[in-house]
Amino acid sequence: MPASRSARQRKASAEAGPLAAVRIDVSRDDSFAYTISCTQCEVPRPGTGTRAWSTRRRGEGNGYMAAMDRWILHLTSRHPGAEAPCLTYLPEAQARLQERRDSRGQEPAG
Repeated sequence: MPASRSARQRKASAEAGPLAAVRIDVSRDDSFAYTISCTQCEVPRPGTGTRAWSTRRRGEGNGYMAAMDRWILHLTSRHPGAEAPCLTYLPEAQARLQERRDSRGQEPAG
């Protein structure tokens, strides 16, 4: 039996750690949409000030993994001393990022 939306949200929140605010909504196509926001970082919002840094990925394919990868990379770049259970997956997140860059023909960062 698939996990409920609230169970998935609790699991994602626990994995993302204390700096994250996780929300899972139902998209128009009835798939889950994962939003992970940073409780400390703000980014400019044109014409209206700022908003919390966030990533949103639809649940089709593996939206959870895509959102969590982006969160992991945000944590390591902006909050290097932060602790979160998801950071154990940093090597896998970096490998998936490199695969995406390779498939697009982009040069590696660094």
